[in-house]
Amino acid sequence: MKAKIGITLLLMVGAKELIAQKETQKLEQIWVGYFNQTHFSNKWGAWLDVQLRTKDHFTDHLSQLLFRSALTYYVKDAIRTSAGVAYARYYPADNHSKVTQPEWRPWQQVQWYTKCGRNSVIQWFRLDERFRRNILNDSALADGYSFNFRLRYNFSWKIPLSAQVKKGSWTLVLNDEIHVNFGKQITYNYFDQNRFFVGFAFNTTATDNIQMGYMNVFQQLPAGNKYRSTDVARAYYFHYLDLRKRVN
Repeated sequence: MKAKIGITLLLMVGAKELIAQKETQKLEQIWVGYFNQTHFSNKWGAWLDVQLRTKDHFTDHLSQLLFRSALTYYVKDAIRTSAGVAYARYYPADNHSKVTQPEWRPWQQVQWYTKCGRNSVIQWFRLDERFRRNILNDSALADGYSFNFRLRYNFSWKIPLSAQVKKGSWTLVLNDEIHVNFGKQITYNYFDQNRFFVGFAFNTTATDNIQMGYMNVFQQLPAGNKYRSTDVARAYYFHYLDLRKRVN
């Protein structure tokens, strides 16, 4: 009996220590962004997005500024591939409290659209090659860059709340995107993060919309036993331009 009690107490202590080792940081942020897809011809187009994110308590300081662009090839209207480069600036954080860290990020993507009755589904696989500037200390950057790959899968489900998607109508949006790290410099956090979003899109035209809603970002940090759960108020504007010549 004493042996069973001892084993039970030992397991309880071990479980407590394991839970204590997994620290989860809670943050509250605002993410705003502009996303543009432009159709130049039947086969070629471009991608551009600009995003700005705050650090904590929704309005405290900035955490990241991101520019992303790409050339897009349309296999068909519902299937397209893109390749380009992104540039990010990470504003002062715990391990670089007095400097801003830059990152260059070449990326490639395949994206496809599916209609399910009145609903639509957008999916993509994206590969990032991340070159982040090394950090010397709290107040200085070091020479060179760290590098890793990151694979992302995104699933977005749009449910129109009216008979037609047109100017002034609303759409329910559910979105989930998972990020997976790999490469020689990744040791503990092969799982990078998951982003779950629920919100509404106000359709400014039949093709453009403003999405507003709540997103949770759950991320595993490089140490492996530290996590970050971020509650995000997100507002994105999605803008589509069709520059193809129309034949009357």
